[in-house]
Amino acid sequence: MSEDLVINNGVTVPAGELSYAASRSSGPGGQSVNTADTRIQLRWNPAESRALTEAQRARVLRALASRLTDAGEIILASDIHRSQRRNREEVRQRLAQLVREALVPPKPRKRTRPTAASRQKRLEEKKKRAGVKKGRVRSGLED
Repeated sequence: MSEDLVINNGVTVPAGELSYAASRSSGPGGQSVNTADTRIQLRWNPAESRALTEAQRARVLRALASRLTDAGEIILASDIHRSQRRNREEVRQRLAQLVREALVPPKPRKRTRPTAASRQKRLEEKKKRAGVKKGRVRSGLED
């Protein structure tokens, strides 16, 4: 299944940039369990990808910074299915979803002003707090 990974209409990761490795799944043993290499690990380096423009690359690297290895790769693994093919499809879908979400530009923040009621409430809370502190100072001086 060495086909390109379609992220969205404008972005398709070439199959050559995706690296797969199979290994044994963890978990309890049993008859013919964990004897096949069904766990799939997918590696992709967004910093070196030809699929992304510079702006997209910057956005993906910033959004996925916590998931990148020191080499700049994203590593995803799956062993939830009993077949390599299904685990491979699972990690491909997860990578596509991660990158798709990372490519969405953040909504610009609209500046808002506090309401008159919230300003009034804040000032009343400050006065109340000041009164509490003022009361502490007086009682400390009398001793």
